[in-house]
Amino acid sequence: MRTGAIAAVMGIGIGMLVQTGGAMSAEIAIVSTTSLKATLDKLGPGFERASGHTLKVTYGTSAPLRRQIDAGAAFDLAILVPATLDALVKDGKIVADTRTDIARSAIGVAIKAGAAKPDVESAEGLKRTLQAAKSISYSGEGASGKHFTSLLDRMGIAAQIKPRLVPLPSGEAVAPVARGEVEMAVITLANIVGVSGVEIAGVLPRDMQHYTVYTAGVATAAKNANGARALLALIMAPETTPVIEAEGMERVGR
Repeated sequence: MRTGAIAAVMGIGIGMLVQTGGAMSAEIAIVSTTSLKATLDKLGPGFERASGHTLKVTYGTSAPLRRQIDAGAAFDLAILVPATLDALVKDGKIVADTRTDIARSAIGVAIKAGAAKPDVESAEGLKRTLQAAKSISYSGEGASGKHFTSLLDRMGIAAQIKPRLVPLPSGEAVAPVARGEVEMAVITLANIVGVSGVEIAGVLPRDMQHYTVYTAGVATAAKNANGARALLALIMAPETTPVIEAEGMERVGR
């Protein structure tokens, strides 16, 4: 982002603090899907400098993070998949009117940088590629992983492929491909972009595609609700969209 755009976006965040009554500098506790890590890494330092707040982020996949919240983990802002976020709204742990769809990401295939690109963008090509792969990592508890395993069932190759599947946490599923330990990874583009040593072979065919949406909400028991709302305003600002897109995501509804 250009310097002027960054300043404009930071102004939105600070303006939000003023609109919500202001706040003394404090920590903002965030639980977030790993897919938003690169975005928060880019936006976080500027937000901290401008607001005086500090961000403390716990990353993971939505299901384990939900279990931590249910076990009593304190947080101000959650960024999870819609089903998990909506369940927290229903349980009274997220303020309903703060529920916000941030972005979505398509599922792609990651291969080691420099490797021959397989056909993954046609149904038959994808099927042949998966059948020929020696090993395939994916998000074991993530939404993309659930779709991928259901897709294997749909293609009728689940039993054949199962011995070669490597389920891993979302944030760890792509690095083994770069190291040559796994031949390919099938996961959201947000988890592929930015990983050194890999490249995107392609995205799944349209009729096999699934978009994972990332949804945020402010905790009902937030200690720093103003700061959480300001950060969410920053993430959703139009000027922030280039950051979102650079990390393999797109705004919902586009």
